[in-house]
Amino acid sequence: MSRRFPRLLAAAVVTGVITGLVVAGFEWVAHEVLLDEVLELPLWQLALAPGIGLALTVALLRWAAFDATPSTSDEYVKAYHHRQPRLPLRQLPGKLAAGVATIGSGGAVGLEGPSIYAGSALGLAVHARLERWLGREDARLLLSAGAAAGVAAIFQTPATGVIFALEAPYRDDVARRALLPALLASAASYLTFVAVLQPESVFPALGVRPGTIELSDLLGATVLGVLAGLGGRGFAWLVRAAKSVARSTPWWVRVLGGGVVLGALAVASDAAFDESLTIGPGYQAVEWITDPEHGIGLIALLFAMRMVATITTVGAGGAGGLFIPLAVQGVLLGRLVGEILPGDEGSSSLWPTLGLAAFLGAGYRAPIAAVMFVAESTSGDAYVVPALVAAAVSQIVAGRSSVSEGQRTARLGHLERRFTLPITSALTTDVLTVPPDATVSELVHVHVIGRRERSIPVVDGGRYLGMCGLDEIDGVERRDWEATTVDGVLATDHPVGRPSWTLRDAVAAMERSGIDVLPVTDSEGTFIGVVQSTEIVKLDEILDETGG
Repeated sequence: MSRRFPRLLAAAVVTGVITGLVVAGFEWVAHEVLLDEVLELPLWQLALAPGIGLALTVALLRWAAFDATPSTSDEYVKAYHHRQPRLPLRQLPGKLAAGVATIGSGGAVGLEGPSIYAGSALGLAVHARLERWLGREDARLLLSAGAAAGVAAIFQTPATGVIFALEAPYRDDVARRALLPALLASAASYLTFVAVLQPESVFPALGVRPGTIELSDLLGATVLGVLAGLGGRGFAWLVRAAKSVARSTPWWVRVLGGGVVLGALAVASDAAFDESLTIGPGYQAVEWITDPEHGIGLIALLFAMRMVATITTVGAGGAGGLFIPLAVQGVLLGRLVGEILPGDEGSSSLWPTLGLAAFLGAGYRAPIAAVMFVAESTSGDAYVVPALVAAAVSQIVAGRSSVSEGQRTARLGHLERRFTLPITSALTTDVLTVPPDATVSELVHVHVIGRRERSIPVVDGGRYLGMCGLDEIDGVERRDWEATTVDGVLATDHPVGRPSWTLRDAVAAMERSGIDVLPVTDSEGTFIGVVQSTEIVKLDEILDETGG
């Protein structure tokens, strides 16, 4: 590894450069060339644009991306958990074009999804090109490096990119066990310190002064965290429901329904706000929210309309990310809370910023990335501690929900990962079986003594009948071995595995029955093979992969 490490770093740099160029081109075409022009269209044309974009997205995914799904950032999360991650490079141009069609026509999803997918696919492509100089396990490292590069490029926030790429694959691996205590302890320690001593900059010579934090800010952050946690939970549920609808509905129904809803939202938004704020990722909505003259009713209406627009785009099969839509919902929620709380904070940028951190962290289960995004995208250092509090509270309230279907609960060790593999990974199909009319003597001499097998499948014409071995013939007298056939002593109560099982299912079934060999058949009872406990847990492979 020490010899490969410089090569890995060089490959990561190459991945970053290529990803930066690709994402820059994608952002320029989708946002500056198309979306900006679409926003200038007459209202009736603007209302038709999202539906046309969704139809074009379906065509591009089918023919240009070789029947790829509209998933983008979720593909990175899923690939991360594969032993040999794979994102076909040939699908990348079509996926990016689909993202351009969805977002450039006004679909309410974010640019970061295709950017993350592009970086991930390019990272794996670089690994494939340099595989002879790199290790097999370096594929996952370059996959993550590419995802980080995609986020860093599209948001100009490099630290957020790194943290998001490492945090996104898991819901609770960091958050539940270490992150929440760390967030709250850090905030408490900082507040205690500045309460005892007058806060000063760590490097006074640089002329940077720390901001001030009020108790009301922390109380408001707590309230906002609760609301964002509930909102993120509901948003995640709606996203999962929309994706389920997209998988089970014909494409023309999705496109037609989605186009009608998005068009109607654009018209209604223009009537309510004098501009179509439901079109696009939501940058115009954030600009609109900075006007302190807007009341609570309009803010709540825009919050609801933006959420419907995003869910509709996802359900219609649009290609894009959910990072920015979550952030926009958080900004709107923060502004709404700021208007409700006493004082003149409603016009402040504090509450929208805290809402962004809380809602984004709750929806994506990535609170560290959300707080870092606040730190990198704002110049207010006094926002970070309240953002920590808001993000921590939102995580607690959001529970286990997430907008990403590919996230796993926690990082698994090698042995735990092995148990999640399909049963076919340990299945032995070249098995010597015994017919039901064979004698016990033949069973003993051919299988038990000759092959040292303790339990043998009994199969008649391909159909599995049961198991027979030492335990079953234990009650047969030695003088009766020649006259006793296997079908008279075989055991039919052994559990039978199915090809759809995981190794964890097989281990559980064998443990309950106290057996070491599990027969596997199809749904019609045709014998396929056996799984042995020794094949599931191979000590030499475990030691090799863990460095033991």
